[in-house]
Amino acid sequence: MGMKLAGVMALISFVMAGAFYWYYNDTQERMAILNDNNAKLEVAIQISEDAVTSLQESYAKANEELTKVNSEFASIRQQNRVLSDKLGRHDIGNLAENKPGLVERVINGASIKAGRCFELLSGSPLTDKEKEAENGKSFNSECPWLFDNYNSN
Repeated sequence: MGMKLAGVMALISFVMAGAFYWYYNDTQERMAILNDNNAKLEVAIQISEDAVTSLQESYAKANEELTKVNSEFASIRQQNRVLSDKLGRHDIGNLAENKPGLVERVINGASIKAGRCFELLSGSPLTDKEKEAENGKSFNSECPWLFDNYNSN
């Protein structure tokens, strides 16, 4: 009877040892899988954080550009108001009837100056007269705001 009991106990011990061996190996495999998954998640988190940082930087740059464009639009609107005020002070039709030579000369001169504004905006180099100008009106009376752009360079 003692031998049978010892045999049963040995069998139970082997089964228990096998169960613990299986449990240990299974747990180690799960831990390895979880460590791999954790590493992948850390990489994914880093990529996501980098993407968020990049998007925030892009958003900040876009905001800067928008502010700059809005400022330029405000400047253009102010220039348009000045031009509108100039044109509103004179009845060009009446002047053209009474003094056609004067109106033709003024319009042709202004057209030439406006054309020069487009040349400057397109990158044309300054003439000697433009380089020596001391204010916006002597620089070009049709686009005096360009004087500040070229004067600051």
